[in-house]
Amino acid sequence: MRMQRRELLKAGLSGLAGAGLGLTGLQEAWALGAPPPNQFSSAPELAPFLGLQGEDLAAQDLRIEGRLPSQLRGVYYKNGPSLMGRAGERYQHWFDGDGLVQAWRFGDGKVSHQARFVQTAKFKAETVAGRFLVPGFGTAIEARMPTRGSDGMNVANTSVLMQQDKLYALWEGGSAHELDPQTLATRGVKTWAPGLAGMPFSAHPKVEADGTVWNFGTMAGRMAIYQISAQGQVLRSEVFASPGPTAFVHDFAVSQNYLVFLLPPLHLDLEALRGGASMAGSLRWQAAESTRVLLIDKADFGRRRLLEIPACMLFHFGNAWDDGQTLHLDYVQSRPMPSLNQEFAQLMRGERPASHEALSVTSTPRFMKIDLSSGRVELQSRTEAVEFPVVDPRVVAQRYRHVYYPLALETGERWGFNGLLHLDLESGRRERYCFGNQVVVEEHVMVPKPGSRQEGEGWLLGLCYDTQRQRSFASVFDAQALSAGPLAKVWLPYWVTYGFHGKFYAA
Repeated sequence: MRMQRRELLKAGLSGLAGAGLGLTGLQEAWALGAPPPNQFSSAPELAPFLGLQGEDLAAQDLRIEGRLPSQLRGVYYKNGPSLMGRAGERYQHWFDGDGLVQAWRFGDGKVSHQARFVQTAKFKAETVAGRFLVPGFGTAIEARMPTRGSDGMNVANTSVLMQQDKLYALWEGGSAHELDPQTLATRGVKTWAPGLAGMPFSAHPKVEADGTVWNFGTMAGRMAIYQISAQGQVLRSEVFASPGPTAFVHDFAVSQNYLVFLLPPLHLDLEALRGGASMAGSLRWQAAESTRVLLIDKADFGRRRLLEIPACMLFHFGNAWDDGQTLHLDYVQSRPMPSLNQEFAQLMRGERPASHEALSVTSTPRFMKIDLSSGRVELQSRTEAVEFPVVDPRVVAQRYRHVYYPLALETGERWGFNGLLHLDLESGRRERYCFGNQVVVEEHVMVPKPGSRQEGEGWLLGLCYDTQRQRSFASVFDAQALSAGPLAKVWLPYWVTYGFHGKFYAA
């Protein structure tokens, strides 16, 4: 992973301007350590992969195009990898960047923006050293300092969780980091209970309507599961040997009675890892094996059931529900992880993937129904090119009707999503909106309308990047009228790197 030096030469800045990236004065500082700009000039949608260099961001009274709903009040927190290079080395994988947490604050018809890097042990040590010191998930960097446990490599870059006025930055390989929800200052590593220090706490906890949090972690063939009260107390936790591969288990689903995991046939080649390959580069896909479906009884973690389906890879679930007889769930099926690594390396160099398969979004919606008596599994698929499924947060682990996704619609030679998709699982109705190919669309969350009890009544809120204006913006949609287009766009005076996951917390 080659990165450029932190010295910013005038020639480099003029090159950025000549490449059409048009950086503002603020963004000139972000170019420190960035790769040669001509690598990004032919693919402007990839410019946010340049990354930031560790500085805080803030902007008040953002420009609003359109009209914000008056009842939209609260904070949208978004996390994602943002520092991509130090001292001549550049990460080769999107997942490796140090975490930047953003806070978009909505209220009284105004919006402000704030962003700060999570001050992990890794981030602080590398900032002092001025270079990378530990390997990344997808980048085989030489280990230049000793680390104790996975938290020595923790980048806190994937998602967020708010509990009892405490904000957490999450990364699936290690501990959560507690942040101040007002200032985004890092308070430190979170230990949920004695004996759980340093245990992996995934970036996809599930929060039920009563505030109960369910989560998991994986490590060396073992799994940990957690039940945490709405007040932040660990009610139960258990560590057990996994009945299937755990080399990359990123998400899970929760129904009324079960925790549901899909364990894809992805194995870690320890010999390759010992030989200097990155963890991502050491993953091996075994297509002849099945994907295991692991069901864990929420009332008794010791009651576990294992089913099998044809080999499939996934990153994200939408939701799940069961009535005691049948379990229903949805997820997005992806290409196997090893085939994505080369694509990520090209994106980090500012290059569009060479193959049509890599350039195209090939992840699609899947729906599973399990007969809990017989263990029979039925699978249904759709063909829309999507990722990052979300549901109304009020229906987590309950019967649900609506799922929302970023959508790639006739993107041609351009990388990424350019629209949004809403699926009504009861009526079969599909609704979508396309921004056009100048906009890259990220995950959008569903924000319930205050006082509403109807699933889907509220707004979709998420971030986008305009490649022509070279600016990021937040878009707000009526979740029940997606095809009508955004009610409002809230513009930043700069761009931010592409993030992963966010959550909205009402004021």
